[in-house]
Amino acid sequence: MHKSLLFLAATALVASACGGNAPSASAAADTSAASARQAKTVDAATAGSVAGKVTLSGPAPAPEVMRVAVDQTCIQAMGTSAKSDAILIGADGAIENAFVYIKDPLSEYTFDVPTAPVVLDQKGCRYAPRIFGVRVGQPVEMINSDATLHNVHAMPMVNQEFNRGMPQQNSRMTQVFTAPEQMVRFKCDLHSWMNAYGGVMPHPFFQVTGADGAFSLKGIPPGKYELAVWHEKLGSTTQQIEIGNGQAVSLNFTLSAKSGTK
Repeated sequence: MHKSLLFLAATALVASACGGNAPSASAAADTSAASARQAKTVDAATAGSVAGKVTLSGPAPAPEVMRVAVDQTCIQAMGTSAKSDAILIGADGAIENAFVYIKDPLSEYTFDVPTAPVVLDQKGCRYAPRIFGVRVGQPVEMINSDATLHNVHAMPMVNQEFNRGMPQQNSRMTQVFTAPEQMVRFKCDLHSWMNAYGGVMPHPFFQVTGADGAFSLKGIPPGKYELAVWHEKLGSTTQQIEIGNGQAVSLNFTLSAKSGTK
């Protein structure tokens, strides 16, 4: 009798281990499918692109004059009445420093995150670059190239705010943003004219326009997307695009001084 009871107990334990507490076949399949989705990469053979220009409609606004006082390092670099570089308009109304990006997160794809940092320099008492993009998880290296005290005060709404002084010339510090956010403002509390903006992106499909106002985003998987443009003073807008297999889409944006922020 005693051996029979032991045998029945052992049988029950084996059945429990092999049945009741084990993941079901459907649950395992769901996990595998989720892993497959997370591992999805862009097929270069079918990827497309979108390119175009960002231009200004109407007359260009007069640049603001920045009153530079007290700090002799900044006065030597800029003078006492320097013009702001917040709005830079080139030939044929081309808008420089517009941030163009695909607004969709493309969360079904995985993209390698660059290990090389994006550099944000404080040089000549200005931020350089004024507008930049960085991937989530990619380092941002901040440098003080000036022989004067600056502080980097980042003011995100989603990521962690930070405010760090950089008193020494050629000093450096690094920060990593952990969540997508467009756009994060950076300012120097000691020099009110010093501003920069960074777009923290979950994918690589973004670009800052140069002096010709042009942009080109490549390697985009086929699909329907919302393409956005943002400018510090001239506002933002979006357009719907559809990219077919290997298709090169052309698209332009127009911004107006009247629709921009002040």
